[in-house]
Amino acid sequence: MASRPLDESTLVARAKRGDAAAYEELVRMHQQLAFRVALVAAGDRGDAEEAVQDGFVKAHRALGRFRDDAPFRPWFLQIVANEARNRRRSAGRRAGLQLRVAAAASGDAAPSPEAAALRHDRQATLLAGLAQLDERDRDVLVHRFLLELREEETAAALGVRRGTVKSRTARALERLRASVGEGLR
Repeated sequence: MASRPLDESTLVARAKRGDAAAYEELVRMHQQLAFRVALVAAGDRGDAEEAVQDGFVKAHRALGRFRDDAPFRPWFLQIVANEARNRRRSAGRRAGLQLRVAAAASGDAAPSPEAAALRHDRQATLLAGLAQLDERDRDVLVHRFLLELREEETAAALGVRRGTVKSRTARALERLRASVGEGLR
């Protein structure tokens, strides 16, 4: 009989008691999303990988201070995002944001070359517009739409209230639309 996977709060409680296997499972659960967060914040693949590793180490060290009633994922993603931003700042990489948004694999037929080119152009336009936004606007849009976090998770990850996420998202979307103009139509 196969055992059920443990939920996040159980894994955190076990990891707080020193269970290395429980923390390894938390790492497996959040590694891909953490990398995406770090890549967006750092803009460099190598820095993102290091930020994720450092984030896991820092989160492990801080587990004793983690509130049991709080969700782990937003707390951890905030640590990773901070690590990645610190790396970007220390390296002086404010020239632009290098995002790679992997196309989701689907069971549909392959798009025509024209459709693929159009999608690529739209994606490039959107990413260029996103890179032009200030850090606060870019962070809220990346968390909400590229990382697909709910408002509550975005609020926890950014350290703001849910209402702030709503208002920042609306304003950031307006600025993004103004930035890209007709490029996405």
